[in-house]
Amino acid sequence: MSGKPKSVQHSRELPHLGILQKFRIIVSAAQKYSQRVEKQLGVTGAQLWIMKEIDVSPGLRVGEVAKKLAIHQTTASNLLDALEKKEMICKSRQETDQRIVNLTLTEKGRSLMQKAPEPVRGLLPEALSQMKDDDLMRLGESMDVLLHSIQQVDEEFAMQPLPFTM
Repeated sequence: MSGKPKSVQHSRELPHLGILQKFRIIVSAAQKYSQRVEKQLGVTGAQLWIMKEIDVSPGLRVGEVAKKLAIHQTTASNLLDALEKKEMICKSRQETDQRIVNLTLTEKGRSLMQKAPEPVRGLLPEALSQMKDDDLMRLGESMDVLLHSIQQVDEEFAMQPLPFTM
């Protein structure tokens, strides 16, 4: 026996079902992590990731946050508004250009970051960032093949956090 759970032993006779089960395991692990974060800290996984980016680079702008999380700027704005209401971040406008909003953590936000479990940026982003470049490239190519075979693909979802992290 290979040490894998019996439910993931389909590889020879029905390999597509084994892959499906691995997707389920990955999504479930990410979902459980996000639920644990929200229960423990009172912020969602996506909000925690934003706070981490602001913690690392105080003064970030909304567009920069969106780019770091690979999400729409409006989605980032909505997540930031929720964090501001929870008094975790502070938005300040530049005197020279009022359109530019810089983001910093409040004292409450910094305190929360000290309690945050690892990986702060989320289970999937962290796991992907630790993969070797050639493994990432192969995974990306395989995902492209999979996406190509799905007829109802909405590429707009590429710029949305996973629903359970919101």
